[in-house]
Amino acid sequence: MPIGIAAFLRDIVFPPSCAHCHCRTGRHGGLCPRCWSSMRFIERPFCEVLGTPFAHDPGPGMLSAEAIANPPVFDRLRSVAVHEGIARDLVHDLKYRDRTDLAPMMAGWMARAGGEALLDCDAVVSVPLHRTRLFSRKFNQSAELGRHVARLSGKPFLPLALVRNKKTVQQVGLTANARALNVRGAFGVPEAMSPQVFGRRIVLVDDVFTTGATVSAATRALKRAGAREVTVLTFARAFSGPI
Repeated sequence: MPIGIAAFLRDIVFPPSCAHCHCRTGRHGGLCPRCWSSMRFIERPFCEVLGTPFAHDPGPGMLSAEAIANPPVFDRLRSVAVHEGIARDLVHDLKYRDRTDLAPMMAGWMARAGGEALLDCDAVVSVPLHRTRLFSRKFNQSAELGRHVARLSGKPFLPLALVRNKKTVQQVGLTANARALNVRGAFGVPEAMSPQVFGRRIVLVDDVFTTGATVSAATRALKRAGAREVTVLTFARAFSGPI
């Protein structure tokens, strides 16, 4: 059957709708104008390291006070949107409601947010789940996002470059210190994958950045294996105060 006819029949059976509120739209894999306008996208000007938005433009290359006082172990952080409202709902729908159909749309925005880091990187890696959690959840939302980000950017996706050696409790509800302790030493790079990490620029994909404990622990594992640079790329970013 020709692709055009198949797409026409699909649209009759499953009419295009908003990925969030499900109202009718002109195409699949997008948001309606009302949902789109309510998303708080993270745009420049922002801190070159942490991606924290500035209230005014301080000039190119400026860092936030947090990045200067507490430099992260990763080289930079980029995120699509503030973790609230529709952005938070999309993360939860993907993660807890098996809405894997959302991953290509979300990854498209992430590829845009990744910008130069994706152009310059050697490979895309996702934050892994422990095998027991993967068995119960059936899929890894970060790997779904990473796979599509890699495809869109034309970069290799290395789903086995990072493993979770330690079964951790859920991070939700833990304090920042408890989160850091929970994931300390949780990740590692298998010896067989070391040549694909050593000396490479890596983009590390996760669904949401909260305190940074998980991606920091994952970054340490990648840098112990010799990664030259690690950029963290997430769909959503949580902030502790107003921005």
